[in-house]
Amino acid sequence: MDFTFIASTMVTLLKAVPTTLILFSLSIVSGGLLALVIVWMRTSGNKVLSSFAKGYIFVFRGSPLLIQMFLVFYGLGQFGVIRYSFLWPFLREPMVCAVLSLALCTAGYTAEIFRGGIRAVSPKEIEAARSIGMSGFLLVRRILAPIAFRHALPAYSTEIVLMMKSTALASLVTVWEVTGVAQRLISQTYRTMEVFLCAAIIYLVLNFIILQGMALLEYSLSRHRRAIPQALKA
Repeated sequence: MDFTFIASTMVTLLKAVPTTLILFSLSIVSGGLLALVIVWMRTSGNKVLSSFAKGYIFVFRGSPLLIQMFLVFYGLGQFGVIRYSFLWPFLREPMVCAVLSLALCTAGYTAEIFRGGIRAVSPKEIEAARSIGMSGFLLVRRILAPIAFRHALPAYSTEIVLMMKSTALASLVTVWEVTGVAQRLISQTYRTMEVFLCAAIIYLVLNFIILQGMALLEYSLSRHRRAIPQALKA
């Protein structure tokens, strides 16, 4: 194995990591915000909003992300109302299309994860909060959201890791992130094994960092659960 080539390949791929991180961060943030809207619609009690949310979740969870990305990248330009609108200078950019398709997809999964977290909140905790005068936004901010997020965090961390790996699909719509640069190197050198090995190592390191960060967040959010056994020992 040519370690000199592997070292030079790793340096080249590392230069594409910022693009991957930007793509990942924008997709997670915008997808998370959209997921909150979908969850609100899903749990609003309004049949029209709830039906729309159910349909949205079904479509984006039931169809392949690759097809969704192709439809956004190649399909939006087919509509004159979009092609001649003020949005077109943005939507014709590969990065914007990749972020949009990733965000729309992860919003469907994240919405169901968040809804599961909300359903895991005990009704007794909500009743206790209402008995001391909490209601509306205060109840959501102090009781419902923190508890639901703690319950949803393990599944949500898995979704975040999947999104990091899904950024590799952006190379198919000419976004030169790690996988895109790797494919370009292979077309130039015909050395598939070494190049993809370097790319795999980069993704493994990025996902390891993400998982460690999510584990630290979960640990910090469960301090009250660790305090109870310690108090009993004392």
